[in-house]
Amino acid sequence: MPLTPSQLRSRLGGVIAFPVTPFDKNLRLNLTGLRQNLRRLVKHDVCAIVVGAGTGELHSLSTDEHLAVVKATVAEVAGRRPVLAGVGFSPQTAKDMARACTAAGVDGILIFPPYYPGDANDEGMFAYYRDTAAATKRGVIIYSRDHANFSPAAVERLATIPNLIAFKDGQGDIRRFQQIMARVGTRLHWIGGAGDDCVPAYYSTGIRTYTSSIANVAPKLSLRLHELASARTPEADSELAKLMRELVVPLYAMRSRRKGYEVSVMKTQMDLSGQIGGRVRPPLNDIKPDEEIELRALMKAWKPWL
Repeated sequence: MPLTPSQLRSRLGGVIAFPVTPFDKNLRLNLTGLRQNLRRLVKHDVCAIVVGAGTGELHSLSTDEHLAVVKATVAEVAGRRPVLAGVGFSPQTAKDMARACTAAGVDGILIFPPYYPGDANDEGMFAYYRDTAAATKRGVIIYSRDHANFSPAAVERLATIPNLIAFKDGQGDIRRFQQIMARVGTRLHWIGGAGDDCVPAYYSTGIRTYTSSIANVAPKLSLRLHELASARTPEADSELAKLMRELVVPLYAMRSRRKGYEVSVMKTQMDLSGQIGGRVRPPLNDIKPDEEIELRALMKAWKPWL
């Protein structure tokens, strides 16, 4: 049985994995590759798995493809980890996706910002998240990214949505995030969602859950970052700083070279480590051949974590 909102919230401690959506050389959906990747991932103690989301190229999937990814994940994971699905686009599409994913057996819904070619006002944004959340009985998480950059007062109002259980920060603005957490308190579970490279900053504020794309390649490393950042001892801080300096920061520097490389680099890294990454769909770009050579060299230091 899928988890209730309160049960899901209680499971959100540690690393949340965001699997890629594999495509073949002709950019067709590769569900066999997805299931192969998931079989490896569930051997590790991640606290939840979110599919069809940002790293999963939600923007490039048809609603039928998205649902196929969700169904394959629910079947493969088989209750061993909570499974959540990303939803978004237009208000009606977000509601339809939430209903379909709920029927497919997910444990929760991650709500992406609505498509809008500008900054929507707080009233309209509240209505979008309220109505999308109302389309499911599962626990929902709001993902603050791009133009969904909320004030503390706006998050306080969003927290009145009954089945909203958590807030995932994708802005990386620690000052603003601390203000939000101070105002809303324990009503929501707080998730560091701007990247593995932000773990030291997030965990210094008391957060103990973060979303990891590195978990696609090296779940052991993601879990170790969480363990060290949670410990808050001089020895742990020293090891954490070393891992960030030698592994995480160089990877994220490559990811930041071009919009969309946060997915392209991870998929190439998966291919190089014997997993199924595949190509990215437009408007994203695959990394260049010389960058693949560079990434292969960077990964030599990753061998103990693969």
